[in-house]
Order: sequence, then C-alpha cells, then structure tokens
Amino acid sequence: MNTIEGLIQVIRPKQWIKNAFVFIPLFFGGSLLDPQDLWAAFVTFLSFSFAASSIYCFNDVVDVEADRKHPVKCHRPVAAGIISVKLAYGLMVLMILLSMLTILLLPDYRLKTGGVILFYWVLNLCYCAKLKQYAILDVCIIAFGFVLRILAGGEATDISLTNWIVLMTFLLTLFLSFAKRRDDVLKMNETGEAPRKNTSRYNLTFINQAITITSGVTLVCYIMYTVSPEVTGRFHTQHLYLTSVFVLLGLLRYIQIAVVDKKSGDPTKVILKDHFTQLIVLAWILSFLFFIYIL
Repeated sequence: MNTIEGLIQVIRPKQWIKNAFVFIPLFFGGSLLDPQDLWAAFVTFLSFSFAASSIYCFNDVVDVEADRKHPVKCHRPVAAGIISVKLAYGLMVLMILLSMLTILLLPDYRLKTGGVILFYWVLNLCYCAKLKQYAILDVCIIAFGFVLRILAGGEATDISLTNWIVLMTFLLTLFLSFAKRRDDVLKMNETGEAPRKNTSRYNLTFINQAITITSGVTLVCYIMYTVSPEVTGRFHTQHLYLTSVFVLLGLLRYIQIAVVDKKSGDPTKVILKDHFTQLIVLAWILSFLFFIYIL
C-alpha cells in the first residue's frame, strides 16, 4: 500500500453510503422529482461525507496504539505506519474544511444545515476521544448520528420530518449498532480479549434481547407511520401499510445474518454484499414509490 492508497483508506469513501440518509426527507416527503431539493440533498451528502471522513482520520489517530495490537485493524494506514499521525491530523482538518466549504453551495438554509453537521462533528470527536468507552451510550450516539443526517437533509430541503421518521431512524440504526456489537461479543468469547474497551459490558443474552426489542419497536413505529392520518393525508393513499412486509423481511434477514451467519460486524458490507437484503430494500423502495407517485 502506497501513501495515496493509505490516504484514501483513512477517509473511508466506502462508508459514505451511510450518509445517504440525508436523502430520506426527500423520499418520505415526496420531493424526489424536485431538482432543487435533489441538489440541496446532494450537497448535504457531500458535506456530511467530508465531515465523517474527518472523524475517521481522528479515530485512527486516537486508536493507533490499540489498532496495532488488533489482528485486523493493525493494517490500517496510521497503525501500520504508512500514514503519519501528523499527516492524519492534517487530513482531518482538510476534510472538515471541505465539508464547510461544500455547504456554501446550498442556495438556502446553509447556516442551519452547517450547524447540524458541525454538531455531528463535535459529538463524534467526543465519541472517539472518550464516549465510545461506555456501553449503551456508544450505540446511542451512533444511532443519533443517523438522526442528525436526516435532520441535515430536512434542513437543507426545508422538509419537515414527522416524529415517526425520527424515531424509526434512531431505532433502526440502534438495532444495527447492537447487531454489530454482537459480533464483538462473539470475538471476545472466542479469543478471551475484548475488541473494544466496553465490550466486556455486553454479553450475548443482553445483545440478543436488545436486538429483539429494537427490531420489534422499529416495525411498530413504521406501521404507525404508514397509517397515521398525517401521512395518509399527505400521500393520498391508505395502502402504505402494505410496505411493512418488506420492513419485516429486512429485519428478519438481518437478524438471520447476525445470529445464524454471525456476520453482522459491518452493516455497510452486509448491505453491499448480501443480495437478498438488496432485493428486499429495492422491493420496499419500489413499492413505496408506487403508492406515492403512481397509485
């Protein structure tokens, strides 16, 4: 791995898919065909991606000693010595500057949107430095980060978010975070060493119950969203509840991957590689669009 490849690996562009959450307000707000809103969401996506990359740089610096002792993370560019700590810090500053400069491309609401992204950045600096060491708080902060993504998308496009959307986003990403922690617990049980400082505060019984609770409440929230008078009135359809089938299938599939296959360590990889999950997500999107724009 050369320096250029190391720099690219540090900013983790593959993880930018997470920032697609900024498009959720457009999807649920029925504005996917509005060019101005699409542009605003795209700019916000780029800005959030640069901010997230800045955090990745900081995280690799903070965890450099622990990563060098890890069988997999020891290959990270900073831990492997390919990228110096000084260069990583410089890249971190560059990424957050690019984030703030990108947000200036927004025609309106740039101050509010930029404020949400800056809050995300500061919160995650605190997370990397200390807060991730506390069990439960760590997964809550991760889930709240996704809530901030949809809030940024909503501010950029001036689309109001329903309480159900905010709750669903938090609960779904909390579910995914617990599933990821389950993978850490399995590794701890196999090796006797905790991959994270807070892994010892989790066990399989707790994680399994947490996954069950969060997945169940997520499904209930989604159903309540689809049948709420506000939503049925906005989209002029009573059939959105039918899309709940795909949400249920998606949750069950991910639980199967976590519990049976024991491969829930990286949700991004699951989404990018598991074809069944991709089909479920595609079917859900198409069915939702059908009820909103066609039926």
